[in-house]
Amino acid sequence: MNIKALMAFQAVITEGSVSGAARAMHLSQPAVSRLIAILEAELRLTLFKREKKRLRLTEEGAAFNREAHRILAGLREIPAIADEIRAHRPKRLRMVTMPRTALSVVAPSVARFSKEYPEVKLSLDVRSHRDIESWINGREYDLSFGNVPISFRSARSTPLVRAVFEVLMPADHPFTKKTHVTLEDLAGETLVQNFPGMLLRRQTDMMFDAQSIRIEKEILAGTSQITEHLVAHGAGLTIIDRLSTLAMDRSLVTTRPLLPERWVSFGVIRHCEDDPDPMVNTLVDMLRDKIEDYAVPGSIIPVPPEEQP
Repeated sequence: MNIKALMAFQAVITEGSVSGAARAMHLSQPAVSRLIAILEAELRLTLFKREKKRLRLTEEGAAFNREAHRILAGLREIPAIADEIRAHRPKRLRMVTMPRTALSVVAPSVARFSKEYPEVKLSLDVRSHRDIESWINGREYDLSFGNVPISFRSARSTPLVRAVFEVLMPADHPFTKKTHVTLEDLAGETLVQNFPGMLLRRQTDMMFDAQSIRIEKEILAGTSQITEHLVAHGAGLTIIDRLSTLAMDRSLVTTRPLLPERWVSFGVIRHCEDDPDPMVNTLVDMLRDKIEDYAVPGSIIPVPPEEQP
């Protein structure tokens, strides 16, 4: 990969034009254009389209930009990382979580870790399950928390907890009078769901498809957190596991068990070639502690260590 071409790509986006990118990079406009052409040829993607003498990102370009921005940010940190290594300063710990349990489990665990080990430079990212293969193969993080098991041969996963799916609803919804909610009950309701193809959406689609139930009215959201807050504001109902709802304001929402019963597992994920790391193990222990705090018989069940591979 031509790093200078990647920098030119980012400069065009930041500056809004080839001429602006050329000034920022102290290059000629033709040189910047050639770098963009080189990058498109390497990637076999069309990154820009010209509209009214301005360059606009294509859909492919926008998707690539989301990753390129992260890569360049990492490259800019290389000198600082080298300085830390030479000075024998404390290590870094990079964690990523999938969105569903970011607020309920991961955030409080990471906050506790940072208080107890302030000398460790800690970073926490949130990325979707569909990005998992790229960040595992790229070794971008030391630890992940999310849905398990996973099927990628380059990763190993350890389950920490099982959580039951429930129906999340506004606190004043008529279904609060029910002891449980069935999939058939939801057919006539507005359902707030993730976009098709996202993990939680695939999980709920399988439930409805198994009973040949079609949802007539839905609102789509890009993350589980947005889904939950839409429900809190009265937009509709959603299906989500109990563990993921624990960060919600219970004066605004409540849950009821879903029938038929369905469960999902969460755990930690690491690259299969990563060496054992005491700091990573400590953070995993803190995740376990938080899960134990949340344990509810029949709803949130920690996986005993002896059952963890």
